[in-house]
Amino acid sequence: MNLLVIGTGSIGERHLRCFQQLGRCETIAFCETRDEQRAAIAERYGIPGELAFSNLDAALESERFDAAVIATPAPTHIPIGTRLAELGIHQLMEKPLSLSLEGVDAYARLIEERVLVVAVGYVHRAHPAVGAVKEALDSGRFGRPLQLRMSSGQAFAVLRPAYRDVYFAKSEMGGGAINDMITHLYNVGDWLAGPIEKIVTDADHQALDGVTVEDTVHSLTRQGYDVMGSYTLNLYQQPNEVLMTVVCEKGTVQIEYAKKRWSWMTEPGGEWHHEPVEMPEVDVMYRRQNAAFLNAIKGKGEVLCSLEDAIRTLHVNLASHRSVTEGAWQDVIGGATVLSP
Repeated sequence: MNLLVIGTGSIGERHLRCFQQLGRCETIAFCETRDEQRAAIAERYGIPGELAFSNLDAALESERFDAAVIATPAPTHIPIGTRLAELGIHQLMEKPLSLSLEGVDAYARLIEERVLVVAVGYVHRAHPAVGAVKEALDSGRFGRPLQLRMSSGQAFAVLRPAYRDVYFAKSEMGGGAINDMITHLYNVGDWLAGPIEKIVTDADHQALDGVTVEDTVHSLTRQGYDVMGSYTLNLYQQPNEVLMTVVCEKGTVQIEYAKKRWSWMTEPGGEWHHEPVEMPEVDVMYRRQNAAFLNAIKGKGEVLCSLEDAIRTLHVNLASHRSVTEGAWQDVIGGATVLSP
């Protein structure tokens, strides 16, 4: 397996590191346009100079790659993905899939025609607690989901201090809390409780210094078999936490990232039952996601987030943005985002 990592910002570097740790690729090369960053990455990870490319053209002319990671800004995902698909290269594409629907259908058709594997980097599906809850819900153990509550917050300026100088500061590059952050929750909520069909969103810039993109998002949804959902996120609170609660007919299920566990209660006023999960570092999720991608290429399983699922989340992102602008509920329907009556 010869792998090319395109873009080595913080996420691209993490992918490169995690694929190295998996030890399943014969060759790992990368593209990085910034000279200083390219030299630093090559030295840090022991990548030979001939595999450290300054642009995609040079990489594709030099080597034959089986798979690639697309970790560039969101507006470039579909054009790069289409180019790679024409060459028969499997892809792990970072989220969000795009910032618009332009070219998405043609890309999806090309992937199907070439019989290629595409995974999209909604990495929270690889969290062991999320996976355990997905399995429990799908089994029917707790009955039908009725309500979903998703909440997240963090001191973004501390965790990602370069945010002012990268894509995050510009909405047209995929920045802001909707495209960059709460999209993860939309994707996981869709996975756990069914497709988001209607959404209303309030979002604004409240506190994050040095940018004007939204840093706070509140959304309400209707999804799946009439599940009522709520999604909240901010990028300035002190605790770094993700809390997910699914209230079902026969019990309540909860995921707490900070406490590294998932829990359930099946009697009113009863006891919580806690199931710990191994989560020593964030790279665990990336290694799980990336291993699933490699397995799928070998025909030994499925990716954690398919292209189809990522397209659905793209529609939700677009509906969420439009709701902020229009101040109204929106329907998210196959291939289009339409303002509700």
